[in-house]
Amino acid sequence: MTAYWMARSKINTPENYSKYTALVGDILKKYGGKPLSRGGKFQMMEGPDYFERFVIVEFPTFEDAVACFESDEYQAAAEHRRDGSGEVETVIMDATDGMGAN
Repeated sequence: MTAYWMARSKINTPENYSKYTALVGDILKKYGGKPLSRGGKFQMMEGPDYFERFVIVEFPTFEDAVACFESDEYQAAAEHRRDGSGEVETVIMDATDGMGAN
């Protein structure tokens, strides 16, 4: 079943954060990830207006998405933003028909 990796971020130091973004595209592709939306125009409709960048990546399976996030390559790339250059929340979820259980 398809899964989605959804991330929201706040970029504190663009120079260092860009080292992360330069690496992550190829890593996502290695695990079958297909960016559906990355950056771009958005409007907060509800909730705190803290994050400024949103990303949605589609993966063939939930397991592929988790394997990508947990991979040594991704973790090494993420170190470029984990030094305070960026703040990120990431969620991975299965695609459902919207009618499933809670």
